[in-house]
Amino acid sequence: MNTEKKLQVVLEMRPAFDGYAGIPQETRLLFRGLCMTAALDVEGLLQTSHRFIAAGTKNWPGLGEGTAEASRLHRYSRVIISIETKPSEKPLDEAMRYLKKLRVGYALALSAILFPNSQKVKLSRFESRYFEDFVWRTLFEKALPATDFALVTAKNHRICSIPWNVLQTAGLNSLKFVAEPAYPVLDTEGVDIFIAQTPYPARISKKTALVVRYHDAVPVFLPHTVAHKSRHEATHYYALLNNVKSGAYFACVSDATRQDLLSLFPEVRDRAITIHNMVSHHFYDEDSSAERVPQIVRSRLNLSASSAHPAFNSLKEQESFYKRHLGTPPLNYLLVVSTIEPRKNHSRLIAAWEIIRSETDHGIKLVVVGSLGWEFEPVMQEMRTWMDQGEIFVLSNVPANDLRALYRHAAATVCPSLAEGFGFSGIESMRSGGMVIASDIPVHREIYADGAGYFDAYSTASLVNAIRSLLYDQNASQLQQKIRTNGKKVCERYLPENILPKWIEFLRGVNPQCG
Repeated sequence: MNTEKKLQVVLEMRPAFDGYAGIPQETRLLFRGLCMTAALDVEGLLQTSHRFIAAGTKNWPGLGEGTAEASRLHRYSRVIISIETKPSEKPLDEAMRYLKKLRVGYALALSAILFPNSQKVKLSRFESRYFEDFVWRTLFEKALPATDFALVTAKNHRICSIPWNVLQTAGLNSLKFVAEPAYPVLDTEGVDIFIAQTPYPARISKKTALVVRYHDAVPVFLPHTVAHKSRHEATHYYALLNNVKSGAYFACVSDATRQDLLSLFPEVRDRAITIHNMVSHHFYDEDSSAERVPQIVRSRLNLSASSAHPAFNSLKEQESFYKRHLGTPPLNYLLVVSTIEPRKNHSRLIAAWEIIRSETDHGIKLVVVGSLGWEFEPVMQEMRTWMDQGEIFVLSNVPANDLRALYRHAAATVCPSLAEGFGFSGIESMRSGGMVIASDIPVHREIYADGAGYFDAYSTASLVNAIRSLLYDQNASQLQQKIRTNGKKVCERYLPENILPKWIEFLRGVNPQCG
């Protein structure tokens, strides 16, 4: 009988609290995949970006029965409440939260400088039993099918009560006193491998190997495209510097991302490999009806942001508007799936779509799926007139089963980004039977290979020509068939069964006990 001890792996779950796509998607899929691996004993790390959360239990495992059991469950309930309850917006309460973050940020910085190894940020425990509904709906439901419920909710979690951003602040505060940032130590005693999503603002226990899932170097190389530019660049760079100097390993989501990392820190060449993202098994070529598309668009419209939809005087006027513009399937549309922010290059697509609509296909609409990120106002202004005319539709919070249909029935999914770490939407479209047109950037060439048509990300004319070539030219149907056929083969590279063995091999190298 094989009695080899399983590796204790903790995966940072913070991104899973937010959004549907990108890093949140990768976090959920990676947790699921690692849970399927017999060589690993997997737990998550619960931590928010900005909010202090209640501590769980200290015992590993939990306490006994009776009163102790009730007390333990009460503690876990308090953890959930601290995560789920929206903070008070009263000025005094906001001021108190600010002062607490300020105080803790400086205390951690001074502790890291004066007692670099003796003072540690303690972790507590959260056991999922009895709280499966919270774990599923809060962390996993946005990306995983219900068939994964038992798999992921059976796993327990550790808790870091101090917010991720406060740990970042501690590192930046230390620079006021020392030349290089001093970050607090996270007490990961008993953990063999800690996997962080993005550079992590802490050191970890000496017997724990740190693996950084490195998605992109955009905050350093394209700082003008990110939110809170100065702080975002600083937190990314200094946390990354700290991880590099502490001996961390790096699992990069693409070769393009790995090359960016090596441009910054060539000394990590032997500690940095490429393991591509997994595509969700929620995406597959389903023989769905095109008549579903107008219903999906109507039900997933972003009605929470006033800039994302027309203004109506009454519900009756609203219903009449959408019935008029969505009422006759099939819908003819281009699709783009990404957060609305400068790097995603929506303006280029809008300009090209306007030309196609004016000169080639008056009936083609534009469906934009994605949350409003940062500096989105100029893009929304460009779309304003078209939204009012029922030609552009902005959707948000679109679950995978609906997104699968949107991919399949779109004339094309356009991926216009100026820079990416990986590019989920193109692969998801290929898996769903859709056709992809992508900006000609290194990461798209690497990930999409010959499963997409390409255009110059800085040229509207190039995108117009790519759309015309693939949708309207005399030999368009043959080109479409070729791209779709190639896409079906390309996207298989990113299925979990093809990516997970690479993770196991990598973790075996990080810690030889693995496997």
